[in-house]
Amino acid sequence: MADIQGRVRRDPFDQGYLDVLEDLSDGSVHRRFDPYLDIDWDSPELALDPNDPRWVLPATLDSLGATQWYRDLPLEKRIEIGKWRMANTIKVGAAFESILIRGMMQYIMKLPNKSPEFRYCLHEMTEECNHIQMFQELVNRIDVDVPGMRKRFRRASPMIGVLGGYAHVILFMGILGGEEPIDHYQKAIMRHGGQVPPLVLRTMEIHVAEEARHISFAHEFLHAHLQGMTKRQKRICAFAFPLAMRWLVGEIFTPPKEFFERFEVPREVKREAFWRGPAARALLNDYFAEMRALADDLGLMTPFGKLMWKVLKIDGHKARYRGEPTRRAQAAA
Repeated sequence: MADIQGRVRRDPFDQGYLDVLEDLSDGSVHRRFDPYLDIDWDSPELALDPNDPRWVLPATLDSLGATQWYRDLPLEKRIEIGKWRMANTIKVGAAFESILIRGMMQYIMKLPNKSPEFRYCLHEMTEECNHIQMFQELVNRIDVDVPGMRKRFRRASPMIGVLGGYAHVILFMGILGGEEPIDHYQKAIMRHGGQVPPLVLRTMEIHVAEEARHISFAHEFLHAHLQGMTKRQKRICAFAFPLAMRWLVGEIFTPPKEFFERFEVPREVKREAFWRGPAARALLNDYFAEMRALADDLGLMTPFGKLMWKVLKIDGHKARYRGEPTRRAQAAA
């Protein structure tokens, strides 16, 4: 076991956790993707059309797409904005994967010999490297020169990864804070008919398939490592969990300053879309139904923990099972 500061203890993990690690490692060996083998980038069927109306942001799935300002724009402008927003979110996703890799590498280099966590984490990092390649290739082909992360997050990102390796339980909370919203968004698009350009959809299919393993591991990791913590450490985690969720969803889905300047987005529209409007609040709430259920299962939904979720405006219902669809969005579609 390991405590919140990252000191390795000699207590063995239970056999159930070790079996999960073995199954996940086996899956990474036998069911894996390579972006340059599993995507025919030059296929005519996957060619990107810059004027494809499927670039338009869906009102039921995107907080900016839900605003009246966006819906009233000419189709050409909605396509341009949607394409820029999609490309930038993809580039942010690639940057987030790099932070994950930094933090996870810091963590595993402290593990003892024969650690099954060491093996699986390296499998996951290999897959994340493939995702970075896939995402960057997609951004290159969309051919919009987007900056990705907002400046402050970009500057802090190297240190975030390094520090995460020492507070590894909080690191894995942050990993879920980045993975869950993207996974939720991509699954929602696929459930609603995949109304995005085919090449974008193909990358989503690959990403969702492999992220299922990564998210499962983060869940199991937190269950295993929280067991050996003191009450004080668990109180810190009850505070950190919703904070990581709220912070990272903002960094992933809120565009950088360049976006608002380029497209002359009114200030009131920016506030409505990120994240003060009712549609944006509902989407924000939906992103974390599974995380609220996990926090409850981990014993982190203490009175103080519940207050934090509420203060951050990401409280609400809990998912009944992994991958549960967003029924509110389905009803609105």
